[in-house]
Amino acid sequence: MDFDLSPRSAQQLFDGEGGSYHTWSSSEFPLLAEEKVGAGRLVLQPRGFALPHYADSSKLGYVLQGSDGIVGMVLPNSSEEVVLRLKKGDVIPVPPGALSWWYNNGDHSEEVVIVFLGETSKAHIPGEFTYFFLSGGLGTMGGFSTEFISRAYKMNEKEASKLAKSQTGILLIKLEPGIRMPHPNMEIGEKMVYNIDAALPDVDVRGGGVFKALTAARFPFLEEAGLSVNRVKLEANAMYSPSYTADGTFQVFYVARGTGRVQVVGIGGKRVLDTKIQAGQLLVVPRFFAVAQIADSEGMEFVSILPGKSRAVEEFASKKSVWNALSPIVSQVALSVTPEFEEFFKSNMQKTAILIPPTNYI
Repeated sequence: MDFDLSPRSAQQLFDGEGGSYHTWSSSEFPLLAEEKVGAGRLVLQPRGFALPHYADSSKLGYVLQGSDGIVGMVLPNSSEEVVLRLKKGDVIPVPPGALSWWYNNGDHSEEVVIVFLGETSKAHIPGEFTYFFLSGGLGTMGGFSTEFISRAYKMNEKEASKLAKSQTGILLIKLEPGIRMPHPNMEIGEKMVYNIDAALPDVDVRGGGVFKALTAARFPFLEEAGLSVNRVKLEANAMYSPSYTADGTFQVFYVARGTGRVQVVGIGGKRVLDTKIQAGQLLVVPRFFAVAQIADSEGMEFVSILPGKSRAVEEFASKKSVWNALSPIVSQVALSVTPEFEEFFKSNMQKTAILIPPTNYI
């Protein structure tokens, strides 16, 4: 495998009054296609409206910014629209084929920003999400002839033309003041949206940071997307210690805030990546490759996804390390060290979690 693993920033695909959409292209980032993973970032201005659409991929939305987001969704094999409120820290699964629209209900200047991460094993273009819009300049309605539209909806050709072509906007539009969108259903929202930022941590290390893992066991609606998600907040100069996926799946990291350094080690013990990483960048780690990150002085926060219902990540340098599972004599001869050094090596790991404070932290 010979791919450039360098973290990448998104490219702007669309920009208008209602907002913008940014994507990572598999032609620019071939590893996306290789690992069958996709990503995009939606920015909604106040009253910005993403036209109803469905996609060919399973994904998760994570709200990076904003408190007045609304999403409407019609799940496959359902005839009912579900309307949900979105705010910073929310995770929302979007199953493949689910119809959805997205709206910033705020009247002020705050944007609603959502990053989407998902798998593209069934996508038309491996490594990318392909969207199918119901209406607008790229809409399915406008693709059919007026003859077919008039027959399908029982109207004359003039009415059919109006139905198919009145909406000329593309992807995102801005609604006029005074238009009232459907009110979110708070009861259903608790089942379909999970605020991972507000959740209790799975790991909390003083001076190291906070780690949160979200799987279908805790949030059953995640099963619809077939993905799990991690949220990591590293304190200044703290480390996310080396780990790898044990089930042959990829890891995808999106840096939400801060900067740091990342190393990835691949086949034959070769260090295939050693570089800086910053907010807004996407990192894809190939299956079975080991990855570790160290935050800079301002700290770093990121979200990551893994395929599957449960987290299958093995650690190298914590009390859960695979080294600790090995018999002392096996570790000793594998490392070619004395029994005393092997004991010292493992005793140090007993004191650490997957998040490690800086060496000078008191």
